[in-house]
Amino acid sequence: MTKSAYIHIPFCKSKCKYCSFVSYTKPDMVTGYIYALLKDISDNYRGEELRTLYFGGGTPSLVPAELLGKVISKFKFQNEYELTVEVNPDDCTPEYLQALIKQGVNRLSIGSQTFDDNILKLIGRRHNSSDIIRTVEFAKNAGFENISVDLIYGLPTQTIEKLRQDLDKFLSLEIQHISTYGLKIEEGSYWGKIYDKELNALKIPDYPLPNLQIFAEAQIVNSPSPPSADAFRRGVCPLPDDDTQADMYEGVNEILEQNGFYRYEVSNFAKKGYESKHNLNYWNNDEYYGFGAAAHGYADGVRFYNYSELEKYMATPSTHQYGKTLTEDEKLEEEIFLGFRKREGVNVNKIKEKFGIDFENKYRNILEKYSDFIEKTPAGFTLNLKGMLISNIILADFIE
Repeated sequence: MTKSAYIHIPFCKSKCKYCSFVSYTKPDMVTGYIYALLKDISDNYRGEELRTLYFGGGTPSLVPAELLGKVISKFKFQNEYELTVEVNPDDCTPEYLQALIKQGVNRLSIGSQTFDDNILKLIGRRHNSSDIIRTVEFAKNAGFENISVDLIYGLPTQTIEKLRQDLDKFLSLEIQHISTYGLKIEEGSYWGKIYDKELNALKIPDYPLPNLQIFAEAQIVNSPSPPSADAFRRGVCPLPDDDTQADMYEGVNEILEQNGFYRYEVSNFAKKGYESKHNLNYWNNDEYYGFGAAAHGYADGVRFYNYSELEKYMATPSTHQYGKTLTEDEKLEEEIFLGFRKREGVNVNKIKEKFGIDFENKYRNILEKYSDFIEKTPAGFTLNLKGMLISNIILADFIE
């Protein structure tokens, strides 16, 4: 039985430089999109009581609260449900957050990314560090007791020291959850178009002058790989290399776990009891609805996704663009891949129940090969911190 649903809101005021998600700067289409979304839900939702509902984007907080309420009202919920809305610090008012509470929203995910105002401008964010603090205060005053923030590391001009300062400021907010992401240059993003793989650098002449000034002002002596003046003259901004990103990841783990946060998944940290139930549904390889343009879903053993083009989705909101029935081997691979993302790791009894295999016996050679990176748990096996850093290499052996 499907107990979770994801809803994609594909609208933004502007596109961030690193973002490759499907989003559109078409505010005049928001209302029409919501009514197409209601049609999608009416035709595909089967009436189960949901444990989690998640509005992602894009920028869901661009949608008026009463319209989100129309969508929420289409669902039934369990008594202990989690209903998350992603919000941006630049468009959240006390009135809007109070309205979300009235619609039944009980968890916020704030797209903060960093407290460094220069880097915020560089990456194309519309808010500044003061807006982050204000949004958290507004949320607490509105009644939210489950607040998550996003943190990106490995950003241009970012140093380990700057990252530590970010973490200190995030911790001072006294929130319950932090999602951390290492920067990846995606081909579909703006940065993907100006990225030089050989130099591991952004070709900055394509930036407008104010951002060139931001680069120039970002010289930091104690950077592990500071952008040099010569690099700027050559029109490039080097990115932190893999070793530096690994150091940043380890530093994030150390600082957050010293301050009461537990890494329950490769990129996510929470105070006890505040793990994201919705995201755990993904990592537990359970089924979920996907509603909206470009949304993915998993139901009845079929992975599907909807049309990404806004007009095409709105014309046929009840029709999936693509669906694939997974084979038993594919289901097993996903169980392993997703299981190793979690701190608790793969559950061998669950795998035996589902697939009738002895995990330890079947994968003995791989477990021995990576014994320095894989640890045994009471329920099965997990990657240690060093293993997380090379997880792609390890998991490739499991799914060959």
